[in-house]
Amino acid sequence: MSAYFHAAFFKSVARLEDLPDSEGEITFAGRSNAGKSSALNALAGQRLAFVSKTPGRTQLINFYRLGDGRFLTDLPGYGYARVPAAARADWEHLLGGYLQTRSALRGMALIMDVRHPLTELDRRMLAWFLPTGKPVHVLLTKADKLSRAAALDTLKRVERELAALGSKLTAQLFSSLKKSGLEQAEARFAAWLAAP
Repeated sequence: MSAYFHAAFFKSVARLEDLPDSEGEITFAGRSNAGKSSALNALAGQRLAFVSKTPGRTQLINFYRLGDGRFLTDLPGYGYARVPAAARADWEHLLGGYLQTRSALRGMALIMDVRHPLTELDRRMLAWFLPTGKPVHVLLTKADKLSRAAALDTLKRVERELAALGSKLTAQLFSSLKKSGLEQAEARFAAWLAAP
């Protein structure tokens, strides 16, 4: 049974000073409506994160406890223009501080819709995070929306572009609906959390 099956909501954080003590965590980031909450729920085998058809619903860093002092975190989706400028500024301060200074953060799961990968906003997120030297694993979600051949072509293209950015970037196809790609993602994230 996956360790993620024991995941449970722990707390939501709006300020850096409220971040909990942690032995290690993996953060989930992505554009609004890319399938981030669905991916978290598929990994956990339960309704862990709220799935909404309204973009921009997650506005805090949500912590889900895995046990042994480890967490999965869910970041606010980016790229939703209707969020007020003041709220966006608050998010950027919170997210920037978290992503660039959080020592417990082992890596980022970057969620992209397989039909719209590596948008300008995704590239900005990568540029923001890569200087930390921590790994990024891209989940190309909604892979069931494309033919197998088209999905594999997209994966190859994304892998080539990621390879040009650095050696710690990987990608895979993922479908929350079909439960495909779960074992590969679980193994990747387990290795990150097990690292000293």
